[in-house]
Amino acid sequence: MGQAMIGDSLNFKVKPLTPYFGAEISGVTINCDLTDELFAEIFSTWVDFGGLILLKDQMLTTKQHIEFSRYFGPLFGDPNHEPLQNTVSRYMHPNHSQIYRVSNLVDKAGDPLGRKGAGTYWHSDVSFRERPAQASILHAKQVPNCGGDTIFANQASSYDLLSSGMKKTLEDIFAWHDFSIAARTQYADKIVVERDMHGDNQALHPVVRTHLNSGKKSLFVNPGFTSHLDGFTYDESSVILKFLYDHCTKPEFIYRHTWKKGDLLIWDNRVLMHYAIMDYPDDQGRYMERCTVIGEKPF
Repeated sequence: MGQAMIGDSLNFKVKPLTPYFGAEISGVTINCDLTDELFAEIFSTWVDFGGLILLKDQMLTTKQHIEFSRYFGPLFGDPNHEPLQNTVSRYMHPNHSQIYRVSNLVDKAGDPLGRKGAGTYWHSDVSFRERPAQASILHAKQVPNCGGDTIFANQASSYDLLSSGMKKTLEDIFAWHDFSIAARTQYADKIVVERDMHGDNQALHPVVRTHLNSGKKSLFVNPGFTSHLDGFTYDESSVILKFLYDHCTKPEFIYRHTWKKGDLLIWDNRVLMHYAIMDYPDDQGRYMERCTVIGEKPF
């Protein structure tokens, strides 16, 4: 258990979620307490605890969620900034282009109020862009009675525990990230926008990246969007990637989050990948809103 000072007179408590990464921050109400000084402490805690923090009982409006998320940086969908891919445009909030909705609910016309079954595979958000996602900030507004957990894998700790030989091997290797990998298997054909299958939704990134804020190295590949290693045959690439995926998802690198209404979970896509479990029945409503921060070009 630890605590960090906020401003001149406030403080919040920090409780680790796992030995390797993640922390729950208590004693903060974002829609009442937020200041530049408070955010600086939240951001520092986020980085120090490996890019995953949980704030419970945050009853934010959509507008407040967006305003808080902008403290991390520009958002996908912000004015004068790139949107998320066209294929998910039907799941964006109709009044807020920064909000990606995750839900199994439908409106009176039968249209979805969000993407049902979003992220049911290991991935790092928007890794297929030249500037992939930095933070994802997901707010739980309605949750099922049971199920719908999200699992996170720590790619910094898993990198640290690779052998020196494997680290050396991976030093100068780059991997291709491609939205079409997920689109072809995770989206219905009628939903996929064909122009998403090329161009801005393909990017080449180092397999090992350096974190801009902490300076730590981590793996930066994921089964959902990484298609292959640059300069390798398909068979060679598959063997190396499978080894890395199996290594990253060992139990000791995992945190499993069980959602409660009001949870605000902030994860760093630069060091974590995640998997949403869709094990809840259709008659159990689930509605969440996500802001996604545009990050830097990996190096």
